[in-house]
Amino acid sequence: MNKIVVEAKGIEKTYKMSKTNIVKALCGVNIEVREGDFSAIIGPSGCGKSTLMHILGLLDRPDAGTLEIDGIDMTKLPEKKAFRMRAKKIGFIFQGFNLIPTLTALENVVLAGRYGGMKKSVRINQAKELLKMLGLGDRMNHKPSELSGGQQQRVAIARALMNDPAIILADEPTGELDSKTSMEIMDILKKLNRNENKTFLIVTHNMEVAQACKKIIKLRDGKNA
Repeated sequence: MNKIVVEAKGIEKTYKMSKTNIVKALCGVNIEVREGDFSAIIGPSGCGKSTLMHILGLLDRPDAGTLEIDGIDMTKLPEKKAFRMRAKKIGFIFQGFNLIPTLTALENVVLAGRYGGMKKSVRINQAKELLKMLGLGDRMNHKPSELSGGQQQRVAIARALMNDPAIILADEPTGELDSKTSMEIMDILKKLNRNENKTFLIVTHNMEVAQACKKIIKLRDGKNA
């Protein structure tokens, strides 16, 4: 059986919006992701999907519970170490692409390598190879505004792959794309999973996207459904 890449147990998160408005976003959620998984997290709006993704991506901390990534306990890491772990162990793909508009496609991807501690010469070559692999060899020097939505998301995928992360977290990766482009992006992710054994965890409300995954994890009211 493949090794466990992400193991979250009893994850809880509460937001105090005001003295009288306290939102319990997560109530003891358990998640296990193994190497080579291609999984979706689904659930109604407000069920805690995005909160869970932020915690799994080390962008936020749980109030209770444990989180291990690649066998390392992440819940007690100081912020600097959490930042390094985030850069090296986790790749992110976002709904809104989150590319830096003043940088070219190549520069956006190279930046991820810099954060991951990669040597300059290595990261430039690596970024070029990834962009070529994703069909963007002739678009490397274009800025995001000069690229289509699908091309921007492919740049974001290259950026996510840059440091060979243990897991790639994708938050509504097709949310801003038309149905045809959405399926093209999903085909790219499936090929990376099948051919490169990349591990994906995808948050989505799109059932077509969820059904393209090997496993579905359901949340409801901040709990495993």
